[in-house]
Parts: sequence; structure tokens; C-alpha cells
Amino acid sequence: MRDFPGADDRHDESAAAPPTTRWTGRATNRAQWLLSAAGAGVLALGIELAVGSSWVSGIVPLVMAVVGCLLVGMMVIFGTLAFVHVRVTVDDQALEVRCGHMGLPRRRIPLSHVRSVEFAPRVTPRHWGGWGYRWRPEQGTAVVVRRGEGVVLRLGDGRTFTVTVDDAAGAVRAIRDRILPDPAAGRPEG
Repeated sequence: MRDFPGADDRHDESAAAPPTTRWTGRATNRAQWLLSAAGAGVLALGIELAVGSSWVSGIVPLVMAVVGCLLVGMMVIFGTLAFVHVRVTVDDQALEVRCGHMGLPRRRIPLSHVRSVEFAPRVTPRHWGGWGYRWRPEQGTAVVVRRGEGVVLRLGDGRTFTVTVDDAAGAVRAIRDRILPDPAAGRPEG
């Protein structure tokens, strides 16, 4: 008895194709958890003000304080948790960067748009103006979750994209293997 009727009747091209290899790397910043805890504290302060407040100066200042604490607390929590870690995947088609536990923000760069790739031995939040998804006119775009090694992509439109990741040298090799043509492939046999 077959689980998939007709499976033997059609030609399976994926069985003949070589398996695709993927390179995956991560980078983590545990200090972001401390910042997230601070955001949770501000959020708790907003809740405490809303529930147990006996402000005599009026409802408007109370509402402003509660809403302000809730908004700031949630922004800090979600803003820091989004950049606790980053996962970088390189396959035959693209480089994909996913941030945080939900994978957002996410950036996918087709390898056909990559002109060159470089290993950056030291990328710091100070160079980019902090942690997170950053943009600087003179440097391009970056995802910086911690200080350390990173990958710098030079794209076809002249822009650059930098990401901090463990084993950045491995990522550079994986990308170069996919974007640089094999010199032996262009030679005629004879």
C-alpha cells in the first residue's frame, strides 16, 4: 500500500538535483535582556499608577503619566527583544537576516545583487550609533546586536549592508562560493 498514490508514476527532479547547502550563523547580546527588564519596570510603574493611584491633581496628569509609562515600557521591551539575537542564513539564492524571537525585522538580499563581500573583524555599536537596525548615510545599513566580527556586503546599487554574526569568516566564504564564478567552469575542454 502506498502513502502517496501516483508518487512512483511521476518523475521526481529533486531526487536528481544535488542537495542545497545552507550556511547558518547567529549572534546574541544578553545585555539586551537587562534593557528589556528596565522596560518591564517602566511598564509595571504605568500599571501601578493606573491601579493604585490617588492623585489629587486631576485625571489628565494621571492619564498622561499612565499612558506615557505604558508606551515607553512597551517600546523598550519590544525594541530590545527584537535585537537580543540575530540569525543569518545563506543559501543558493539569498542572504537572509532575521532578528529576535519572531524573526522581525527581516531582510532578504538576493545574492545576484551582491557585488562583493568582506569580513569585518570589529563592528561595534559605537560605529553605528547603537544596537539594532541602523542606517548611516556614509556607511549604509547594518544590523548590530553585539560588538565583534561581521559581514559587509557591497550591493549592486552602491549601498552596503553590514551584519554582526558569529563565524563571519564562514559566512563570507559561503557567500563568495555562491557569487564568484568557478574559474574551471568557463574553460573549454580539450
